[in-house]
Parts: sequence; structure tokens; C-alpha cells
Amino acid sequence: MTKKLILLTNDDGIEARGIYALYKTFINDDEFEIKVIAPEFERSAVGHAITVFDPIWVKREYKDGEFFGFGVNGTPADCVKLYNELLGTKPDLLISGINRGANVGENIIYSGTVSAATEGIANGIPSIAVSIDCYTEPDYNFSAKFTKKIVKMIFKHNNFPEKTLLNINIPDLSENEIKGIKITKQSDAKFKDYFLKRSDPRGRDYYWMDGEFIEISKCEEGDYCAIKNGYISITPIQYDMTDYKRIDYFRKWDIKINER
Repeated sequence: MTKKLILLTNDDGIEARGIYALYKTFINDDEFEIKVIAPEFERSAVGHAITVFDPIWVKREYKDGEFFGFGVNGTPADCVKLYNELLGTKPDLLISGINRGANVGENIIYSGTVSAATEGIANGIPSIAVSIDCYTEPDYNFSAKFTKKIVKMIFKHNNFPEKTLLNINIPDLSENEIKGIKITKQSDAKFKDYFLKRSDPRGRDYYWMDGEFIEISKCEEGDYCAIKNGYISITPIQYDMTDYKRIDYFRKWDIKINER
């Protein structure tokens, strides 16, 4: 049986516990071959940034004296773009995560975790992004086990939609406390930010961003509501940003080049 090649990446960095939990869950399964390409350091909230004007350095990383993966001094999207140079072949599946902190609502715009998966589907690789709704000390065991369950379902169905990724968010609960699974929509929950103004020793002002994540409207089918109510949220996402509902509206403007 030919093994399925899975590429693991993230935005928390190659030393993060989440990606290592995935690695340990898959590495001893004879169905899969596991490769890791991840940022050398944490690159959270960089969105889909790529490195254009600087070289991208790659370092071989080891754990317990054995080769673990490639640490890249670029962004999560850079890591995925380098798959052919570092692996020499296209992965059968890409997993980005497990991220510390949920990626729901408008937050997915900024998420390096989701952007790595987006880069995967842009390169024709079926991709999923996985996050857990906890920023302190998450227990990744169940999240990793659930991710493996989804991966096996993807290969079982063998008809993963093109240009679509799955954004999976898991509540910070024990397996017995999780109520179930919901296929959800991206909600309008967002980070309401504010800035703390301070001064450095030379009297120069600087600003430190802070804030809170809030739900704008009630949405029973949304990702934010699902995880806050104890459900695993799975949201299909596309990178085509065209607002198809508004195309006809703007066509009616009948815009002319020479009219004032």
C-alpha cells in the first residue's frame, strides 16, 4: 500500500506543542508519511504574507537526535510554497496547526494558520486548518486524534472539493464534554481592538494593541457560536473573494471611461 504524504505546517513555529502533537499522532501509522515544514519562530497573525525582497533561510530541525522537519525563517505561506524544493513531490494533504487559539469570524483574515491552508489549496493540495480555543496550556491530545479522524474521512471519500479548505475549531473541553460537531459558516465575530499609548525612555510615543474578541450578531450556524456552545466547528472556506451577489448591482452603474 502506498503511503499518503501529509505535510504539517503552522504559524506558532516548528517548536510549538500543537504541531508536535500532530506529528506524534500520525508518525507511527503505516498509512501515512509525515513531513514538517514550519516557521522557525512564531508568525501568528501575519495573514497570507510572503517573503519577496529577502532570502528565505531553511534549517534542519531535530528532536531527540532525529530529523523532525524544516524550520523556515519566513511566513506560513512561504513554508507551503517551498514544498517542492524541500520535499521534491506534492503532498496528498496539508494540515496547518494545531493552532493555539481559535480562528473564527473575521479573525481568519489575519490568521497565518488558515493562510497556510489557503496556500495549500492554491497549489492544488487538499488542506485543513486546525485550532483549539485556548491560549494558555491547551491539551492537544483529543484535537490531534480528531484531526486524524477527519484526515481518514478525507481519504476515504476521495473527492475533496477543489479550492476549498476546512477550517476546524475545537473547544477547550475534554472529549466527554464536547457536545458534537457542526458544519458552520464564518461568523461576523471580530477582535475589537484598542491601543495602549506609552512612552519610551527617550520620550517617544508608542502603541501596544490590546482588545477583546466579540460576537457582533447572533448566528446559530456560525463558527464562533458553535465553539462557545461546546461544539466542534468545521467551516468550508474558499479563497475566491468575489461578491457574486453584488456583480449585477455594480454592472447597473454602467460606468463609462469618458463620462464625468
